[in-house]
Amino acid sequence: MNKIEKLLNELCPNGVEFKNLGEVCEYIRGVTYAKNQEIQDLDDGIKILRANNITLNNVLDLRDLKVIHKNVKIKNTQFLKRQDILICAGSGSKEHIGKIAFIDRDMDFAFGGFMGVIRSKKINSRFLFFYLSSEYFRVFLKKELESSTINNLNSALINKFQIPIPPLEIQEEIVKILDTFTELEAELEAELEAELEARRRQYEYYRNKLLSFEYLKTNGGGYELKMLGEIGKVTKLAGYEFTKYVTYSDVGNTIALRGLNIKNGHLVLDDVKYIDNSDFSKLSRSKLFIDDILFTYVGTVGQVALIDKNDKYYLAPNVALIRVEENSLIPRFLMHYFQSEKFACETARLLQNSSMKNLTMEKIRKFQIPIPPLAIQEKIVSILDQFHALTTDLTSGIPAEIEARKKQYEYYRNQLLTFKEAI
Repeated sequence: MNKIEKLLNELCPNGVEFKNLGEVCEYIRGVTYAKNQEIQDLDDGIKILRANNITLNNVLDLRDLKVIHKNVKIKNTQFLKRQDILICAGSGSKEHIGKIAFIDRDMDFAFGGFMGVIRSKKINSRFLFFYLSSEYFRVFLKKELESSTINNLNSALINKFQIPIPPLEIQEEIVKILDTFTELEAELEAELEAELEARRRQYEYYRNKLLSFEYLKTNGGGYELKMLGEIGKVTKLAGYEFTKYVTYSDVGNTIALRGLNIKNGHLVLDDVKYIDNSDFSKLSRSKLFIDDILFTYVGTVGQVALIDKNDKYYLAPNVALIRVEENSLIPRFLMHYFQSEKFACETARLLQNSSMKNLTMEKIRKFQIPIPPLAIQEKIVSILDQFHALTTDLTSGIPAEIEARKKQYEYYRNQLLTFKEAI
């Protein structure tokens, strides 16, 4: 029998009393103000917290603050105090309603009209914060909001939520355990993120070194400089040329690759459009093949990805196709070079000298590409592919590890916050 169970058996053997939130807490809505009462100077007004100042993980985020003029009438109760629980009371998205943040110190911040504060009078505030973070509050909100067209937590709704009131000694013990879990989870997440960042930096270091002109000259058997247009095909599609014959769908097998699908040397396929019902006889210039390189030339310029399958992908507008046509250059070597610091500096220089933040096909064709002997290219590709694979594994594995720890934490939190109700 653990300590919590012993305390429950000793202090409340017949169960725990439940009360409406309004019986043990005060619910305060935030400040309403006009748009013209906002100012830019953080030091010359009153800082206001809004919905985007709380993350979906129930953490306070002070990076994007609104400031209002000091002449706006604000009650003393509408300033944040230590032990307050700040809650999003209204939002266009039901997902954000009910997210909370614990205030661990007195602050010279007020909170906006779509926010509220739950101020405890008879219960440990940290215990209440954990209970409001649990599945019990989420289930309550989901049920209440689904039965209403109003995305708003008014006092009548909040105050009727039932919460357990175990003896303070039990509340404090639960808080101690959950705070420890929270700290351990944060430490683990920081360690995993640091490990990933170290691997990324290591990968970037070797990539930049191996692909530098100095290294290729002294250790790579020299190199020949050629313009990209001399060694391959560089082309794009006009918008009308594509849309005239394409029918987009959210399901299918054949994907039109857009700029958002190209990031950090990968194809990102979370958000794709399928074109299986299109007239492919008119889209021959758009068809992509293994070892084709995609290059974003508008928006976030310079993102690249290598095609790894035939008969799967087609090129959409606003993405350039680079197809290597010379046997002296390995496409994967070129893709790694496109991700190097040297190439990033060249791209930045061209964009700086342009009034439009995009690159023309003519400019892309004039990129100077170092071409070392094939044996050196193969060696560099082999080394960088290993780093790339390691970084990719970590990138996918770390979020999964963090998510697993969060689920474990949520499970234990919900177990600790489950009480038999006193009869």
